[in-house]
Amino acid sequence: MGKCDDVEQRIQSLCDEINQHNQNYYQYDAPQIPDSDYDELLRELQALEFQCPDLIDRESPTQRVGSAPLDSFEQVEHQVPMLSLDNAFSDEEFEAFNKRVTDKLGLADDIEYLVEPKLDGLAISLMYENGVLVRAATRGDGRSGENVTENVKTIGSIPLRLKGEFFPERIEVRGEVFMPLAGFDQLNMNAEVSGEKPFVNPRNAAAGSLRQLDSKITATRPLAFYAYGIGVLEGWILPSTQKELFECLDNWGFPVCDQLTVVTDMKNCHLAYETLANKRSLLPYEIDGVVYKVNDYSLQNELGFVSRAPRWAIARKFPAQEKMTKVNGIDVQVGRTGAITPVARLEPVFVGGVTVTNVTLHNEDEMRRKDVRVGDTVIVRRAGDVIPEIVSVVMEKRVKNTVMFSFPEQCPACGSTVERSEGEAIARCPAGLFCSAQVKESIKHFSSRKAMDVDGLGDKIVEQLVASDLVKTPADLYGLTKEELSGLERMADKSANNLLEALNDSKATTLTKFLYALGIREVGEVTAGSLARFFGSLEALQLASVEDLEKVPDVGPIVAQHVIAFFELEHNCEVINDLRERGVNWSDTCIEPQGVQVLSDKIFVLTGALSAMTRDQAKAELQALGAKVTGSVSKKTDYLVAGEDSGSKLKKALSLGVTVLAEQDLLELLEKPKG
Repeated sequence: MGKCDDVEQRIQSLCDEINQHNQNYYQYDAPQIPDSDYDELLRELQALEFQCPDLIDRESPTQRVGSAPLDSFEQVEHQVPMLSLDNAFSDEEFEAFNKRVTDKLGLADDIEYLVEPKLDGLAISLMYENGVLVRAATRGDGRSGENVTENVKTIGSIPLRLKGEFFPERIEVRGEVFMPLAGFDQLNMNAEVSGEKPFVNPRNAAAGSLRQLDSKITATRPLAFYAYGIGVLEGWILPSTQKELFECLDNWGFPVCDQLTVVTDMKNCHLAYETLANKRSLLPYEIDGVVYKVNDYSLQNELGFVSRAPRWAIARKFPAQEKMTKVNGIDVQVGRTGAITPVARLEPVFVGGVTVTNVTLHNEDEMRRKDVRVGDTVIVRRAGDVIPEIVSVVMEKRVKNTVMFSFPEQCPACGSTVERSEGEAIARCPAGLFCSAQVKESIKHFSSRKAMDVDGLGDKIVEQLVASDLVKTPADLYGLTKEELSGLERMADKSANNLLEALNDSKATTLTKFLYALGIREVGEVTAGSLARFFGSLEALQLASVEDLEKVPDVGPIVAQHVIAFFELEHNCEVINDLRERGVNWSDTCIEPQGVQVLSDKIFVLTGALSAMTRDQAKAELQALGAKVTGSVSKKTDYLVAGEDSGSKLKKALSLGVTVLAEQDLLELLEKPKG
């Protein structure tokens, strides 16, 4: 014990010294000592901690080397959703965004924007409590992500403990994990030497490294991090501007990008974009555009959010990269709703950071317009650096005797006569679930994460199940046996048991997820939620008329007709009945079956912990009554629901004169007679 007492002071001194060197290296790009000297300090610390393991602190620099492998990643719910950004691809589109901002704010003066590079990496959320990193999570679907805390701890540029004393009691710092180009090149060189497959681009390398179940592997990867914003904030007053927040992040020990600038008028906004576009090839990391954020936080709060993105920020993407290649063939794919889509099979071409081999031609009209033929040389680009597309045919290189592709009159999967409704560009196979191709795609959709969320039911397994006639409808999934699953390729007894358990777990769902899983045309996740909240039960929805459906937010005449048509098909109703008989269940909300919206246009914010229900449940019930539930308090907020341990949102609500409701007030509000 005395021996450990003797080394405790030295351990603390080494930790402080190494952490300072880490900050110099990762944050300021200004190392003060050679790598060999740094390694010597680290080895000394490791030796001392080995002698006195009781003195090992979880924030020690030695704890960045990784821990034991995980079986899987835990799911983490984001208290404040991690939203995406809308995109602009031209000066005109950015100017239209700026006009929307100024019009909504009612301002004639120029808005001040903070401009930063759009890093091509992986968004990450870092939660700190009393200055200590307690959790790290990926963006995921924006509502929930994967817990990658142990992996993030191996990234030297991310502080395990915040610097200084004046930091929030609880703060969620958001930023981008990326792989610098030099590190990426070295990683691929090492892979080639060892005979391993190299990574395609730095983003894939960063994402793959961060999602390793063995954090010791992550520790060997050259990952970096830049902070760019915050989510949860408690016990601290937000500064007035985004720029001031970056200064605070820097003071707390976070690396922030050194390419930030603040501009006001359109001329300078465009100049900032051009400056970064010209610097793009010189930067030590990849960027795919520029992000503009309204600098003033009070204006950000006033602008608010749409369903998937903030109104106060936009990503201006760089022009897509283009390459020439050849069309080796054209065939058609049959989608979940029977859509017949022509697809060009290309000579593989590396463009925009990925190798492109297949490109959709969308529909027959689009294919005819571009006149794409087998044997043509075409220009391929990744629109917005995301979706590959054929821009045009290089007519000068067209070989003789090429012929226009003949669009099929019969479905290639089942032979049914292809139909094309008047006014629609898409041709479809009308056979529905009697078409094997549509069955496969329907099952894949039904079991996907946002639908029934059947863990382990991948595309390959679905294809085998359909090909062997074990599954013809989604309901058949719940009748599968261990013996049937064990007979599939690469499906051992343990995997079969796991899949059966996942299928059983998926039976308990929600009406929203079930409606989305059914795959009704034009009914996505948001519309499914609107239908569930409005009608409250499946039976009420099935009895609804077109007029009833058109009263639902997000539902117009076309979607209403698709819903009616779906439930009119006897086969679909039989599948639904089979699913319910096999145990698929949910709790009907029945909050407002008549669509009465007693809280219509009222804006609520939820904060703190509730005891009678989760915040998500409270949000769903408020939305069912027509309320809008947002994540931040502003002068437009009507009510703040304050649970236990409410923080800065409560203080802000009181300062703005917003009505504050305790949990009991909320329960009484939800129990009031409707209508």
